[in-house]
Amino acid sequence: MSASIAGTAPRHPRRRLSVVVLVVVLVGVLLGIGWRLVGAAGPPLAFKVVADVPLTGDTSRLDYESFDPRTGRLFIAHLGAGSVIAVDTKTERVAGTIAGTPSVRGVLAVPELGRVYAAAAGSGDVVIIDERTLAVVGRIADAGDVDGLAFDPKTRHVFVSDESGSRDTVIDTRTDRIVARVALGGEAGNTQYDPRSGHMFVAVQTRNQLVEIDPRTNVIVGRYDLPGCLHAHGVAIDVDARAAYVACEINATVVKLDLRGPRRVTAKSSVGIGVDVLALDSGLHRLYVASESGIVSVFDVRAGQFVRIAQAFFAPNAHIVGIDSAHRLYLPLRDIDGHPVLRIVIPKN
Repeated sequence: MSASIAGTAPRHPRRRLSVVVLVVVLVGVLLGIGWRLVGAAGPPLAFKVVADVPLTGDTSRLDYESFDPRTGRLFIAHLGAGSVIAVDTKTERVAGTIAGTPSVRGVLAVPELGRVYAAAAGSGDVVIIDERTLAVVGRIADAGDVDGLAFDPKTRHVFVSDESGSRDTVIDTRTDRIVARVALGGEAGNTQYDPRSGHMFVAVQTRNQLVEIDPRTNVIVGRYDLPGCLHAHGVAIDVDARAAYVACEINATVVKLDLRGPRRVTAKSSVGIGVDVLALDSGLHRLYVASESGIVSVFDVRAGQFVRIAQAFFAPNAHIVGIDSAHRLYLPLRDIDGHPVLRIVIPKN
């Protein structure tokens, strides 16, 4: 926070929620409490809706999004439709829809390159899109079970989570070729870049770890256990607090890993079932956590704190959240009255 082709079934489902999570959800439904109440306990959300922007395509699954602050364009992966939707956040209108990205999961705008990289899991490609023309200008084949992406401005490499391949695929943007595959020793979750250290951090889902990669050598330089975390997936890096926040899918938890000195978990909190995407507002020092259950959680992370200040049901399938420097939150919702929309909100306080 943080991109039309006929829908294509993904080779590997975007979210492998465990049997444990599915059982918990089923029990909730059978008890008559359903998604809206499971994990929703907490202070209410205080948001003002700025706009509901109609999106193109059907009501199938939406996935990651990426914002370019230079152009004001937001790119949304429409996994179910196999397309990337470009939204002009200044006019609050769709600027275009890019075809040819089957079962697209991750999407990453790289402003300094004027390009958008889309992880097309249906074909195993990383698709390159010209941000100005919205034309597909390249494809990198054999990238694996592609998912999240991150860019290192120093090496000008894009790192791509190869989920079931248990590795990160490294692409040189100067040649648009794969230059390395970093074995993680377990299923790859989200990949994020830390500008302070210049390193990549990757969640390893099946080992409940966060690994640290030096992009200069493409070698793992640290592997950190995450006690209290089951199936580490989403990641957000807090440069100011020197912390990594990791979303744990199976036990609906977010843990905080201290990046100063010895890497260790210093705090954790329960969140919504099916926790997925995290977004950090570095100006307000707030962490937003979105989940498959539609629960959104808000944390105060000022001065090293990790305090949950709000948690409640936001909307069905509100599992994606992004933010801009004006503190506007972007939540793509796949089915609002039979249509996909991008809901833009701002905090009231």
